Amino acid sequence: MARGLNKVMLIGHLGSDPELRVIPSGQSVANFTLATNESYKDSSGNLQERTEWHRIVAWGRLAEICQQYLKKGRQVYIEGKLQTRSWDDTKTGDKRYATEIVCSDMQMLGSAREGGVPQGGGNNAQYSQSGGGYSTPSSQPQQGGYQGSAASGSQAPEPDKDDLPF
Repeated sequence: MARGLNKVMLIGHLGSDPELRVIPSGQSVANFTLATNESYKDSSGNLQERTEWHRIVAWGRLAEICQQYLKKGRQVYIEGKLQTRSWDDTKTGDKRYATEIVCSDMQMLGSAREGGVPQGGGNNAQYSQSGGGYSTPSSQPQQGGYQGSAASGSQAPEPDKDDLPF
């Protein structure tokens, strides 16, 4: 049976500070928006720019890291998968939909002046929930790091403090 591929890679700027909350199961979840820009020439040859806004959701320790280090305007690389949620609007009774990117990897980009760079993390600290730990590009992922799926909704073990790059 053929399998599909659901993978999203974005580089953009945060449109808002991440909002962190804890769901009843005790798992952390962070939500924020990311803007990507595209330049193109219209039919008259004039340069136009279009901004696309993306809803980003991060879970677990990655959510906590996003809330702690990411701020509005910060440039980041986000990797994850598309997911569409639906719910019934209690006011109108209509079915509502939201498509968002469930983040599995995040890398801070840009200059240190943009703020939020963890100590020792350099300008490009990278955090992943699928790669076996949290690491910076100059170090290898640690053993015993977070091995769970970002979107599973189950509580995964927290990494040891020695496994974190800061």
